Amino acid sequence: MLTFAAAVFFLMITPGPGVLSTAGVGAAFGARVGTRYVVGLFIGTNLVCVAIVSGLTAAILADDRLRTILFAASIAYLTYLAFRIAFAGSRIAFIERASPPGIVGGIMLQAINPKAYAVNTALFTGFGFWAQNLTVEIALKFLIVNAIWIPIHFTWLWLGITLRRMNLRQRTQRMINIAMALSMMTVVVLAALAQI
Repeated sequence: MLTFAAAVFFLMITPGPGVLSTAGVGAAFGARVGTRYVVGLFIGTNLVCVAIVSGLTAAILADDRLRTILFAASIAYLTYLAFRIAFAGSRIAFIERASPPGIVGGIMLQAINPKAYAVNTALFTGFGFWAQNLTVEIALKFLIVNAIWIPIHFTWLWLGITLRRMNLRQRTQRMINIAMALSMMTVVVLAALAQI
């Protein structure tokens, strides 16, 4: 169980679309709007987990054509977000939006987030620790995943809010944007390589 918890922590702490967009919403809109967005991400993440555990994801992705279309749409959207971040100029932007994304925006991001599917598939199909009762193991995994997921995402929200308040030099803000965009593109490239 400790190995599973460590895997959850290290797989979730790394920058991906969920945490990067959380920081971006915090930087752009503040704690209240950011909290609503995190609630949407939380719901979306748990829906992804349910889809994986129930076999729905496997059933949908069994059709090669549908899998290719969904994968291409995810990669295209995440690449678009990475470019928006990289070219946001000299203001820490992470992800710029004219209006706050809210709960629905969080759910929708997780629905197309390849990292959410990859991480949760690895966590829920591997790292067995309660062989005598799979139902108990899955329930404990949901509990552990969420107990780690929540503080990690609120930490990234706090980071976004804090960076916005720091009033950093323009060059520093530009460098942060580029680093965040490169992190998101790393997730995109890893997801693409996993499909090969």
